[in-house]
Parts: sequence; C-alpha cells; structure tokens
Amino acid sequence: MKTIMIAGGTGLVGTRLQTILTEKGYSVITLTRKLPASTNANKSIRFAQWNTNQGTIDSWAIREADSIVNLSGAGVAEKRWTDERKKEILMSRVNSGNTLVKALLEIPNKVESVINSSAIGWYGPDPQVPNPRPFVESDPQYQDFLGETCLKWEQSIEPVQDLGKRLVLLRTGIVLSNRGGALAEFKKPLQFGMAASLGSGNQIVSWIHIDDLCGLIVKAITDSSMRGVYNAVAPEPVSNRTLTHTLARANNKFWIPFKVPSFLLKIILGEMSIEVLKSTTVSASKALAQGFQFKYPTIEEAVKHLKVSPKS
Repeated sequence: MKTIMIAGGTGLVGTRLQTILTEKGYSVITLTRKLPASTNANKSIRFAQWNTNQGTIDSWAIREADSIVNLSGAGVAEKRWTDERKKEILMSRVNSGNTLVKALLEIPNKVESVINSSAIGWYGPDPQVPNPRPFVESDPQYQDFLGETCLKWEQSIEPVQDLGKRLVLLRTGIVLSNRGGALAEFKKPLQFGMAASLGSGNQIVSWIHIDDLCGLIVKAITDSSMRGVYNAVAPEPVSNRTLTHTLARANNKFWIPFKVPSFLLKIILGEMSIEVLKSTTVSASKALAQGFQFKYPTIEEAVKHLKVSPKS
C-alpha cells in the first residue's frame, strides 16, 4: 500500500485523517516540528521533522512518500487578529507551501500528487441572504485578509505542477467534529440551556463533517482525474440559527433561543467578528460531479452522527 505524508498531521483534521488512512491500509508519515519522545503504538504511522521557517524537511520522508497532504497552518479562530497574529496566519501557510515545493525540487522522490488545504475564506460575503447563486470554484478571490491569505496560500504550492505533480486544492468550509474546532464553540451555550445565534442568525454557514472532509481527501489521493480546486463543503449549507437550533434539539434538553448582538461580537472578537457574522454560501456541485458521495449531506445527519460517535 502507498505511503502518504501529512503536513499538519497532528491537528484536528490530520489526526482523524491518520486514523482513516491507516484503517485503509496506508502507511502514514506525519511531519512535525518536534519529534515525539515515545514510539507511536500504531506502526503504520511514523514521524518526520520539518521546519517551515528554515525550509527544511527530513529527506527520507520525501523519498518514501507517494502522496502529500498539506493541512498545516495557524488556527484562524484561535486568537484575536492582531497584526502579529495575521502575519502568523499567513506565513504559516505560505512557508509550508514553499518548504514542500523546495523539498520536491531538491530531493529525488516518487510523489505523484499533492493535496493542499485552502479555505472558503477565498470567497467574500454573499451579495444577499440567501444567495441565489452559491460561490463556485471559478469565482474570483475576495479582497480582504482571508481572501488574500487564501490566494497566497494556493500560490505557494502551485509550483509543484511544474514538477509534474498532480495538485488538488480543497477550499474547506467549517469543519464539524467532536474533537474540537467550531462545533465545540457552538455547543458551549447549550451547557447553560441556551441556543445562541450570532448576530442576526440569518448568515449562511457552509460546513462539512470531518469524515466527509477526510473522505474527499482520500478520493483526491486515489482519483487521478481530480485536479485543481474543489470546494470541500456539504451540499446543504444552513443558517447560523438552523445550525445552533439543530444542535440544541440533538442535545435533548430544554433550551432557550437567543441572539448574541453583532456589536458585542465586534467588541469581543475585533476584526475576526467579520468572519463570524459573514454569510458565505458555497457550492459542492463540483465534488458531487466528480462522483464523491457525502456520508453526511445534511446538518441533521451530521449532528446525529456526531452526537453518538465520540471518534469523529
């Protein structure tokens, strides 16, 4: 079975992807800044060291890899967007792309494909809610911080095509998982019996179940006809209000709907509140046309599965 190298393999999506790949019989090499002190119990997962600031990777990992999945990048929603944090968000993505391109150019390898994460931050806000025409992959990049970040992110990895590698760029929506990320934040008010919509609650959330995202990555690895950009979002985006109320109903407890005012979010989050309040309706039609079958195409199915399955 082939060997997949994962950059960003210790993050939310990467750890789940490791499990799914090894269950399918793949050998996995996870790139990390610091090698773990103890040996991994799963013999199918090995660790290699890299330093994106210095542009270095353990050469043996590049030599052994058949495909590379790049998920690396500082968390967009983890901290307030100071100028320093915005620089970190951008450079963590650009440096990872540059480092991989440099390694593939300088180290003899048999890498066939590179699957690189991007984000629906590429697109701007919907012109109206609901958007009569969801964003598609050919739509231009929006002129704001996340749009510029996504542009430079994608540009940093594009030179692998000149090296004969098949490149797939996945513009990922809000990833729903029990192990952290956005879903954990959406659930917090439910502990107090409150279903909190943000702002008006009408803004559209383009989301994807973590197992469907990993499934799309696996398809990108195995389907040699996949090239270019694909939106990694579920076929049925929902409003922020629908998402929070669906979570509340699944919680099977008494809950009260309420709204967190936009002005309060702006005070708490600063510039990042723009993204929380933004409505972005993104199409999954290209992935569907490619033959990808979503396990959890609706928010009801996704929430139901996440409620009963602690693994995802």
